[in-house]
Amino acid sequence: MSDVEVANNTELSRYEAHIDGKLAGFAEYHLRSSSIVFTHTEVGDEFGGQGVAGAIVRSSLDEIRAAGVYDVVPQCPFYKSWIEKHPEYADLVHQPGDDSPSQGSA
Repeated sequence: MSDVEVANNTELSRYEAHIDGKLAGFAEYHLRSSSIVFTHTEVGDEFGGQGVAGAIVRSSLDEIRAAGVYDVVPQCPFYKSWIEKHPEYADLVHQPGDDSPSQGSA
């Protein structure tokens, strides 16, 4: 398998994964005040089982952590379960009543 390349397509409000230049999958989101809400993740049939969705989640969360602007609301069931399996990302999850990113500033 070729490497999965993930990029934020801000025009379409989604993180996209490409393999060999082909769109392999994406995670849709919308922004609200200090949170980024992930609503849906989808991987093309020919790319299923190749770790595409996991690569999208990890890359998007790493980018969000590095920017330090948003926390995350994982409405998408895949994002929610992935974060539960990777507790090192739990600090990014929006806490009710919190108006600022949960990871704080450096």
